[in-house]
Amino acid sequence: MSPLLPLLLALASSAVSADAPKKPNVIFLFADDQRADTIGALGNPHIKTPNLDQLVRQGFAFRNAYCLGGNIGAVCTPSRNMLLSGRAYFRWQGPQAQPNMPNFPTSMKAAGYETYHHGKRGNTSPAIQAHFDHDKYLADQQARTSGEPCQTVVDDAITFLKGRQREKPVFMYLAFANPHDERVANEKYMRLYDRDKIPLPKNYKPLHPFNNGDQFVRDELLAPLPRTADDTRKHLHDYYAVISGMDYHIGRFFDALKELGMYDNTIFIYSADHGLAIGSHGLFGKQNLYEAGMKPPLIFSGPGIPHGESNALVYLLDIFPTVCDLVGAEIPGGLDGKSLKPVIAGKQTGVRDTLFLSYRDVQRAIRDERYKLIRYPQVNVTQLFDLQSDPDELNNLADRPDQADRIQKLTAELQRWQKSLGDAAPLVVDKPQDPSWDPSQKPEPAAKAKGKKAKTS
Repeated sequence: MSPLLPLLLALASSAVSADAPKKPNVIFLFADDQRADTIGALGNPHIKTPNLDQLVRQGFAFRNAYCLGGNIGAVCTPSRNMLLSGRAYFRWQGPQAQPNMPNFPTSMKAAGYETYHHGKRGNTSPAIQAHFDHDKYLADQQARTSGEPCQTVVDDAITFLKGRQREKPVFMYLAFANPHDERVANEKYMRLYDRDKIPLPKNYKPLHPFNNGDQFVRDELLAPLPRTADDTRKHLHDYYAVISGMDYHIGRFFDALKELGMYDNTIFIYSADHGLAIGSHGLFGKQNLYEAGMKPPLIFSGPGIPHGESNALVYLLDIFPTVCDLVGAEIPGGLDGKSLKPVIAGKQTGVRDTLFLSYRDVQRAIRDERYKLIRYPQVNVTQLFDLQSDPDELNNLADRPDQADRIQKLTAELQRWQKSLGDAAPLVVDKPQDPSWDPSQKPEPAAKAKGKKAKTS
């Protein structure tokens, strides 16, 4: 035997080891309560997110990604259950998605991935998350008040990756507890912003113009009513600073992946469970079907994913089948989610023509490529917005005679969606309530409720 043969075999073995795994790793970074317009590279010049900006610049952004809605005020819960199950909440037997049905971690394990979850403890999908090979939870309050948002998840993820055997590719679902309130950021992040120069949302209002069916839900009691510009800016300052803190630790994570030689063979997904009003339309929460409440960012980046963006109408529950498609895994049958790979690849412009939104039994919405109709059956109010000319939903066109046919057609499409999903909520009720509301009738000031264990939403 040639004396060089053992050396050549060792080098070949080393090369195979260095190349493994052949499949890309998948790392899904999932924020809590982050609205779509809070990343600099997605069009917000006032927020500082250099690491997320880089992800946008090298990846593919969906500009019309939505949470489908919620059957409870804590919209986080149905959102995460829909995300992990790929099915709309109307399909479930009980309050959460069934863990014995197709789900994200099970599909990724079947595709040969080592699966890892670390995230918030409240408002999640624990039965599905138990299917991950590694299943860890945060202390939500501690994670939100430490001043270093995302640090614990990032530190633990880096430790895990440094210590694992790399025979398999890894799928990581890192579900941060931020920028959900309480929003605490260390001074270095707060100093990035001059509070007085943070612009209010273009659709800022002191009060919502009518009773939307959940005016006194927990999120709406985080600031006084009516909203003032100063109070709104304070919340925005904290919100932006926390997101910048998140961005810093996400950058640390990216650096660690590069040091481990994993970065270039990893598909990244960045999104959040829904948006947040935080001053838009006089609201502060996500218990609404406006763009601010239901739209998070959605970015894909990594091998095989071109730089670009799309206005396709997509749901968060599309992420599960999309990732399966991107890594060559089988997409389970019976999902409401659709693979977005054809859109990313430039082979299709979209996967659906219209998109349905829902919140409890008090709000329903439908949107097409241009228009959005929101129906509030309990108070007999309809809104119609031209999102092309009015993306901030400032001008309600519903009372204009020339829009009657459009309202009729959109309402019919809304009813078609309801039937297809099994949504039996009426769009018209026999005895609608008075749409007016009195902000002075709130049940308890937020300051008094702060120390109590209220259900997180």
